[in-house]
Amino acid sequence: MTASRRDRPTKLRLDYELIESLVADGAKVLDLGCGDGQLLADLIEQKGCEGRGIEMDDEAVTECVQRGVAVYHGDMLEGMSFYRDGQFDVVILSQTLQQTLKPPEVIREMLRVGRRAIISFPNFGHWLVRLQLLLAGRMPHNRLLPYHWYNTPNVHFCTVKDFREFCERQKLARVAEIFLTGGYRHISSLLANWRAGIAIFQVERAEPTTAAARAAEAAPEPPRT
Repeated sequence: MTASRRDRPTKLRLDYELIESLVADGAKVLDLGCGDGQLLADLIEQKGCEGRGIEMDDEAVTECVQRGVAVYHGDMLEGMSFYRDGQFDVVILSQTLQQTLKPPEVIREMLRVGRRAIISFPNFGHWLVRLQLLLAGRMPHNRLLPYHWYNTPNVHFCTVKDFREFCERQKLARVAEIFLTGGYRHISSLLANWRAGIAIFQVERAEPTTAAARAAEAAPEPPRT
């Protein structure tokens, strides 16, 4: 479904540290697109978490195993289907949301198997992205978006405002919001849709839902007459 985290630019420690700060000690954690398992290994070692990952890349899976991280080799939706409701305290999706083919379905599954979800993504509303589109008239190509239009794994770009609106539509409570510049410097939420290069959200369901309600959410809307 997605490109491996290994294929993205190496994130600085601040990105991991901020995600780790949202995870409680001893939490049960599932990391989607876990790459080489570094984040999970840190959570296990430093916070006593019980961690598992899902990853498609063969080499990355090997590195996870070498780190001693339990990992499922395959698609994230397929992998999550094997877990029961509420099996994890936290499910992490780090800079992979824009590469998923079905973002709403992925997030629903994250909040089925986990109590909370931590989701980070490059903000397509960042001022540099807007400037490149305005002045160059070409798809943005920079540190946060290093691919060209013809080889990018990104299929669903979104902005900070888009994701906030998505949460409202899906009845998701935004528990925490953290923003970084394109250089991975921590910034305030002031004008985040303009200033932030990377956004990190922690979300949970605003109200408990049954399996029937989740199925109703996933069903397509009837055609309008």
